[in-house]
Amino acid sequence: MEKLELLYEGKAKKLYRTDNPDILWVEYLNQATALNGVKKDAIQGKGQLNNQITSRIFDELNKNNIPNHFQEILSETEQLIKKVDIIPLEVVVRNVAAGSFSKRLAIPEGTPLNFPILEFYFKEDALDDPMINDDHVLVLDIATQEEIDQIKTIAFAVNKALLNLFKNIGIQLIDFKIEVGRTEDGILLADEISPDTCRLWDIDSGEHLDKDIYRRDLGDLVPVYQEVLDRLEKISQ
Repeated sequence: MEKLELLYEGKAKKLYRTDNPDILWVEYLNQATALNGVKKDAIQGKGQLNNQITSRIFDELNKNNIPNHFQEILSETEQLIKKVDIIPLEVVVRNVAAGSFSKRLAIPEGTPLNFPILEFYFKEDALDDPMINDDHVLVLDIATQEEIDQIKTIAFAVNKALLNLFKNIGIQLIDFKIEVGRTEDGILLADEISPDTCRLWDIDSGEHLDKDIYRRDLGDLVPVYQEVLDRLEKISQ
């Protein structure tokens, strides 16, 4: 596989074209952002950790037959993915009250929810990624009803798989964000799944093992992400 020109550079990764029109080359960056990019810092080693964590998680999702864009890991910071047409939605699934959910509804952080809650957010920086419902998705022509149903099915399947995966390594999955994209074969899970996109708490101590460490200035991000990777590596050996 040959790496060709840069197609896109985002907050946390670069995407390159390859000699296969259906495959993209991803390079993870040593960049941490929060608050829609208002807070930004270079953090040495973060790209390597996110790439390896994401790759291992997608390997586990493949075992659960969840359709996704991941192809293979290439190096400490690079991987190959299937090219998709990203749908401008952030899909959030919540198992425990935390973050903006707790603030909006005055539910204390750490309160278990009676069932997983799914939320849609319109990916538009100029609007600060507002939360929207199914009707908004349809009115904005973001996705069809059939696609909405497919997205929800994928999101809840990911939740079930991640709940089991993280429980096995002593981590509680509080909530997570995914993105999806269209291909000729239908909707695929895309982007990344890492401590950047999941809220993870140690089951025994309740300590944060996610980007809230950075968002809330709770400490050094790298050792926390390394701890997540170390636990994932133990079950993949």
